[in-house]
Amino acid sequence: MIKRIIGKIMASTTGKKNKLGKAVEIPLSKHRIDTKLVEDKAKEVVSTLKNAGFQAYIVGGAVRDLLLGLKPKDFDIATNATPEEVKRLFRRAFIIGRRFRIVHVVFGRGREHEVIEVSTFRALLDNALAEQVQGNEKTSKADLAGMRHAVDQHGRVLRDNVWGSQQEDAARRDFTINAMYYDPESQVVVDYHKGFEDCQKHVIRLIGDPLSRYREDPVRILRAVRFAAKLEKLKFEIENKTAKPIQECKILLAQIPQSRMFDEVLKLLQTGHATNSLRQLEKLGISRGIYPLLDLIAERSQDPLVQAALNDTDRRINEGKSAAPYFLLACVLWDEVRSNWQRKVAAGEHQTPALGDAIDEVFERRIGDVSGRGKLAADMREVWMLQPRFERRSISSAPKLLENLRFRAGYDFLRLRAVIGEVDVSLADWWHEYSVGDDEQRESLLREAAKQQVKVIKGKKPAVKRVAKPKLAGTQNEALEQSSEAPNDEAGPSAAAKKRRRRKRKPTGDNGANTEQAA
Repeated sequence: MIKRIIGKIMASTTGKKNKLGKAVEIPLSKHRIDTKLVEDKAKEVVSTLKNAGFQAYIVGGAVRDLLLGLKPKDFDIATNATPEEVKRLFRRAFIIGRRFRIVHVVFGRGREHEVIEVSTFRALLDNALAEQVQGNEKTSKADLAGMRHAVDQHGRVLRDNVWGSQQEDAARRDFTINAMYYDPESQVVVDYHKGFEDCQKHVIRLIGDPLSRYREDPVRILRAVRFAAKLEKLKFEIENKTAKPIQECKILLAQIPQSRMFDEVLKLLQTGHATNSLRQLEKLGISRGIYPLLDLIAERSQDPLVQAALNDTDRRINEGKSAAPYFLLACVLWDEVRSNWQRKVAAGEHQTPALGDAIDEVFERRIGDVSGRGKLAADMREVWMLQPRFERRSISSAPKLLENLRFRAGYDFLRLRAVIGEVDVSLADWWHEYSVGDDEQRESLLREAAKQQVKVIKGKKPAVKRVAKPKLAGTQNEALEQSSEAPNDEAGPSAAAKKRRRRKRKPTGDNGANTEQAA
């Protein structure tokens, strides 16, 4: 027993020496990082920590992007200050996380706020010596409460909150291109694992033994896919040694809690490279069997509505706009919702409750138990439930629909349906004109809609002005450019519309009668 313990300690010490890289300082003359690409708030956090006597560097993907001449979307800071010491230095700082305790330093308020994530250098520990629990983060929460370093029965790290040196912290990180440290004051990049060379060679490579690293955290498989998708245009490839164990290790993703898997799937689809991510998954042979919702997305990726939504999500994010997860998922699941809805209506159920029941069934089957499930369900439901309401263009219903908080998302969903020919494009055009028109234009549109509906009732085909059906572009949905607001935005009607005034109803006459009948 004693010999086994000593053997483990000796193996751990030897392995640790082999894993630790050697620091190489790369000067500005060699890395040529453009300081204009560095966020001022990140510089401020580094400066504050250094002035307090601590080490501090920009770290991770931000350094990689800076080396490649790209503008990072997020800036993370690594320091030898503990989370509590970091928190004391900033007015608005919050310690978050259990698995990895980090600090969010917040600048600004509301939608304009910025978050700089600050993590403490972590020690490189032998997971064979960590405390072990039988369940996962959720099922073994009580056991994990007092632990600083713990793994599950498969070797996956559940707690890693032991502080160490920068050298250990670098070895603990996953990919070489994400394990570099940049000091914006001295403008020196510190590299322990030849990440700078890999950036130049366009290689995505894990630090250490890939099989062991995937076992520590199987989500690294999806991170490799995400980086390959993001850097695809720059011809980055996953190193063969890093890619080889992925097929063997993908089964370990079944041990990851559903909520975390759901978040990781959303990252694949909402970082501006959704179509590339699906292509990388296919290339690695793991586009099926990782997560049920991802299976469905991969299966339906060529469906016109889903393809249009994926392209448009990529376009929006790359333009610096927001993209709500519920909108993309609403597009992916719509065909199933619509089929269930039509079947229920055909069986004699009333249209509105039938749609509600169809939504509940599909959501329960496809989404499952994930974090934020209630809000996600509510947002998707609103977009879907608005669709039949767009068909009713009456003087009583149209103004109410325009005031709905989800009108913009619902309209953009309608526009996508029009693009693929599911609804008449003239319906989407009518709502666009109505949303941007003034009071007089809106009344005119409503009168015309009422006349058309009366003609339908009398058996006459309405004279509808046809608009050429927009075509889908290769990289974006051009049809959505006709909308004055961006898709997925939760705002109401366009600011171009004038404030509506309440008007008294006109006396019943020819026009009045037609308006009153439009329902």
